[in-house]
Amino acid sequence: MSHGDLCLRLTGVSARLGGHPILHDVTMTVVPGELVALVGPNGAGKTTLLSVMSGDVEPASGRAELDGIDLHRWKVAALARRRAVLPQEQRLAFGFRAVDVVRMGRAPWARRPEEDLDDVVVAESMQRTDVLDLAERSFPTLSGGEKARTSFARVLAQQTSLVLLDEPTAALDIRHQEQVLSEARQLAAEGHAVVAVLHDLTVAAAHADRVCVLAGGRLQADGAPRDVLTPDVLGEVYGHPVDVIDHHGRLVVLPHLIDTRPRSSTEEAACGSARS
Repeated sequence: MSHGDLCLRLTGVSARLGGHPILHDVTMTVVPGELVALVGPNGAGKTTLLSVMSGDVEPASGRAELDGIDLHRWKVAALARRRAVLPQEQRLAFGFRAVDVVRMGRAPWARRPEEDLDDVVVAESMQRTDVLDLAERSFPTLSGGEKARTSFARVLAQQTSLVLLDEPTAALDIRHQEQVLSEARQLAAEGHAVVAVLHDLTVAAAHADRVCVLAGGRLQADGAPRDVLTPDVLGEVYGHPVDVIDHHGRLVVLPHLIDTRPRSSTEEAACGSARS
C-alpha cells in the first residue's frame, strides 16, 4: 500500500483503563498528508486516545479502524509495518547502543526485501534527528533529550505510513524541538499521516494542520489552528483565561498571569470597595 491508501478512523470510541472511563464517544479521521496535534489539559485522555489509534488499547465501545480493518484484528507484524509509535517515556533499561535502539525500528521489515536498506535507513534516520554522534553510546547513559531524539530516530527508521508521537518535544531544548517537529511536518509533506500529543499550544499552532482539543475524555474541538485555538475555547477547556496573539502570522497563546504578590492594606481596601 502507498501512504495515500491509509485512513485511520475512530467512530464513537469510548475507552476504559483499570475499570475507569477515560474516553467518551470520540469520532475523528486521520488521513495522509496532515499533522494532527492532540492538545488538552492533564488527564484529558490524550495518551489513551493515541493508544487506541495504535491498537494498544481496544475501545470499550465504538470502532477504531486502520484501512477499514478494526485495529485489534491486525496481525502484529503487519501493523508494525503500517504504524510506528513514540511513547511518552523511554523505558529501555538494558545497555543497548543508541544505534541498536534505532535499528529496532527495522525489525518489522526482517526477512523482506526492505531489509536490504537497513543500514542506509538507520544512518539517515540518525542524521535527521542529530544523534549520529551518539551511535556508540549506551542508551541508559543518554540524557532525557538524547533518549527522546534516539527514539524518534527509531520511529523514522520504521518507515510507516502512520506515525504516532506522544509528547515528542517534552525533554528537548528549543533547537531540537523545532528540529523534531520540522521532521514531523516533513513526514506529513511526504504523504505520511502524523498525530502528535503536544502540550505547548503555540508550538501546536505553528506546526499542525489540524488541532484536536480533548477535555474530560471528549473531543471538544477539531479543526484548523486558527479556528480551534481561540480564547473562548481554550479558556473553557483549561479553566484559565488566555490571550491568543497573531505574531507575524503565527499564533501565540499566552495564559493570563495569576497575581500572587501580597497586597498592601491600601490595595485590599481598594479591592473591597470595588467588590461592594
